Amino acid sequence: MKIYLSYPYYLLCFLMFASCNRQREAVVKPPNIIYIYTDQQHANMMSCAGNKWVKTPAMDYIANNGIRFTRAYTTNPVCSPARISMITGRFPSYFDDEKGNAVRENWGANRVSQVSEEVWNSTIANYAKQAGYDIIFGGKEHLPKPLRPDTLGFTDISDNERNILAQEAASYIKGNHEKPYFMIVSLINPHDICYMAIRDFAETAFDSMLVNKGVTEIAELDKAMQIPEGVSKEEFYAKYCPPLPPNYEVQIGEPQALKKLLTNRNFRNNARMNYSDEDWRMHRWAYCRLAEVVDNDIQVILDALKEQGAEENTLVMLSSDHGEMDAAHRMEHKSTMYEEATNVPFLAMWKGQIPSGQVDSVHLVSNGLDLLPTLCDYMGVAGKADPRGKSLRPLMEGSNTDWRKYLGVESEVGKMVVSEDGYKYLRYDFTGIEEQLLDLNKDPFETTHFTDSAGYAEKLADLKNVYQTEWFPEESN
Repeated sequence: MKIYLSYPYYLLCFLMFASCNRQREAVVKPPNIIYIYTDQQHANMMSCAGNKWVKTPAMDYIANNGIRFTRAYTTNPVCSPARISMITGRFPSYFDDEKGNAVRENWGANRVSQVSEEVWNSTIANYAKQAGYDIIFGGKEHLPKPLRPDTLGFTDISDNERNILAQEAASYIKGNHEKPYFMIVSLINPHDICYMAIRDFAETAFDSMLVNKGVTEIAELDKAMQIPEGVSKEEFYAKYCPPLPPNYEVQIGEPQALKKLLTNRNFRNNARMNYSDEDWRMHRWAYCRLAEVVDNDIQVILDALKEQGAEENTLVMLSSDHGEMDAAHRMEHKSTMYEEATNVPFLAMWKGQIPSGQVDSVHLVSNGLDLLPTLCDYMGVAGKADPRGKSLRPLMEGSNTDWRKYLGVESEVGKMVVSEDGYKYLRYDFTGIEEQLLDLNKDPFETTHFTDSAGYAEKLADLKNVYQTEWFPEESN
């Protein structure tokens, strides 16, 4: 018996097929991408990280509607080297300054005079253009000339690093876009906290110049340092101001490299030696308020996405170039290998694609090495830089994937390897070679080290081997 299908049946099948195709296209279509990059924000400086002294609803929104990685690290805990990694997907020390020295601090990073053709062809800007994206940049650059946004072909929407930048980013989001766009929004805060100790202990001509030029920064800092209206000083410290951190005291067995780091910029040493407990608590209070300032800027961007109905075709990622010591070990600023300086926020949200409410406290993430392959994965191009960098897409979308067990980090004072099971091997080289083994399971605040402790010899040897073979093979001794 023959079965005859009616015209409406064929039409229905066609419409269902077309609908399925449209759904598949919507899934695979490369998203718009917004990378929000704050400055000097450690991983715990968000209320979604459990910090009850700060309120960051915008950052919390990204985390709650996507994923928050708690074990994300910078490649180098200072501004310009970290930003070189953001653009190139490589360690800063891959590059040499104009004197032929490997880049490990700001001075050298800003004196990279040229990059190879290989690097030029494999920056995140070049890959995004290959993928057919418009590329947009706004805010703080702090990059050497060969890697500046204008050199790489970004459209610069704003030189401002604050709310004006956020407004310009929002305006761009609300515009008409024929192609997908990749936008880096490089916001300055909570970096203004730097000016507290610099202003209090400016002894050198350079520090005095920073104070004299930092009119906006100091004005924002002064706002952040204000006690709530109608609250007495006694009540402020009793109820409002964050307490001193659990690792407030200097680390037992602190390496000489860190002592030299402090005295090289003596305002840092003066802060350690001369700030009172109340001064340090005020520093922490102001740091929280400056984190809220940048969160307000981020909210402007998120509001624009919602207004445009663009959350379901936009990947939003947020991280920071490095952290801030935040009174830990009686230190402020960055450049150390402590968690406060190296462990940074890393959030991602793409509604409908990245499951919401995820907190990944296991996988080791490098925001410098992993950003480029992750973005390329979402853009649909095969990006390649440092081969140790990995796309975070499987982790973000809840897929099973092989992942690293160890992660390397560089700094001005040395280098380190962090392990998935909570240990850190540090090799300081600022004042000769000094080694440390830290156990974050037993001592999460790094109050001491376990380098020569009984029962740690095998772990020390294992991490030292990983350091020399997988992450820093140039150091074979």
